[in-house]
Amino acid sequence: MTCSRCRGLMVEDQFLDLQGGFGQMWTTSWRCVNCGRIHDSVIEQHRNAPQEKALVLSCGEPDYWDEEIHLGAESIIRQAA
Repeated sequence: MTCSRCRGLMVEDQFLDLQGGFGQMWTTSWRCVNCGRIHDSVIEQHRNAPQEKALVLSCGEPDYWDEEIHLGAESIIRQAA
C-alpha cells in the first residue's frame, strides 16, 4: 500500500486509543514510514465529512441576545491618587 500524501510505504501499526468508550483499547491502522500519515477509518470519515457552515456576524460588534452587557478590561476605572 502506498501513501496518498507522499507515495511512501504504508505499514500496519498498533495504536492505543486512550479516549475509547470502554477505556484503553489497541487498534490497528496504516502508517506511512516516510511522512507519518495515519490511515484510519474514523479519521478518513472525519476528513471526508462535509464542512458545516459557521454563523458569522456581518458587523464587528457583539450580538447580545439579552439586556445584560458583558464588560471586559475596558470597564476598569482607576481613581486618581
